[in-house]
Amino acid sequence: MISLAHSGPAIVSAFLASLVEAVEALTIVLAVGTVRGWRPALAGTLAGLAFLALLVLAFGPLIARVPIAYMQLAVGVLLLLFGMRWLRKAILRAGGVIALHDEAEAFAAESAALAAARPLSGWDAIAIVTAFKAVVLEGLEVVFIVLAIGAAAGLLVPASLGALAACGLVVIVGCAVHRPLARIPENTLKFAVGVLLSAFGAFWVGEGLGFHWPGDDLAIIGIAAFFLAAAAAAVGRISRNAAPLARGEIAE
Repeated sequence: MISLAHSGPAIVSAFLASLVEAVEALTIVLAVGTVRGWRPALAGTLAGLAFLALLVLAFGPLIARVPIAYMQLAVGVLLLLFGMRWLRKAILRAGGVIALHDEAEAFAAESAALAAARPLSGWDAIAIVTAFKAVVLEGLEVVFIVLAIGAAAGLLVPASLGALAACGLVVIVGCAVHRPLARIPENTLKFAVGVLLSAFGAFWVGEGLGFHWPGDDLAIIGIAAFFLAAAAAAVGRISRNAAPLARGEIAE
C-alpha cells in the first residue's frame, strides 16, 4: 500500500495545479456559454477533454517504457523549469511587479471579444474553437504534471485522483454559481504549485543522477521548505525595491 507520506505531495501538487488551470479554463467556457450559447460551449469543452484523454492514452504507455533513471532525470529537469516559471510569476505578482490575475476581468474581456465576433449560421465555430482551445491549453499543463509525477515516481493513480478531484470541484462550483471563481486566491495557489513542482523536480534530478536523499521521499518536504523560504525572501526583497505598479497594467 502506498503511504500518505509517499503519495501525499503528489496528490497535493496535482490537485493545486489542476485547480488553478481548471479555474482559468472555466472562466473562458463560462464566457462562451453566456455570450454565444451553452451548446457550442459544451461541444468545445467535450472535444477538448476527449483530445486530452487521447494524449494520455497515447503517451502514458510509451513513457512507462523509458528506464526509470532516465525518466526521473528528464522529468526532474522539466518539472524544475516548469515549477520555477510558475514560482517566478507568483513572486513577481506577490512583490507588486506585475498585476495579480483577475478572473472577473478575464471573463469580461473574453465576453466582450466573443460578443464582437460575427455569429455564424448553424454550429457556432467561434464558440466551439474558443472553448476547445481553453480546455486543451489549460489541460495540457495538468496532463504533463500528472504524467510526470506518475511516470517518475509510480504515482499515476494518486496524481490522477488529485487532478480529477480539483477539476470536479471547479465544475461543481462553477455550475452552481454560473460565474468566474474570482475569489479563489489564484496567486497563492500558483505560489504553492511552483514550490511543490520545483521541489519534485530537484528531488528527481538528484534521483536520476544517483544521489540518495536523506529520508527518501520525505526529503521532498525539506526541499519544498527551502524553495518556500527562498521565494519568501525574494518577495520581501522585491517588495522593498519594486516601483509602484503602473495604472492600467494588465496581468500576464
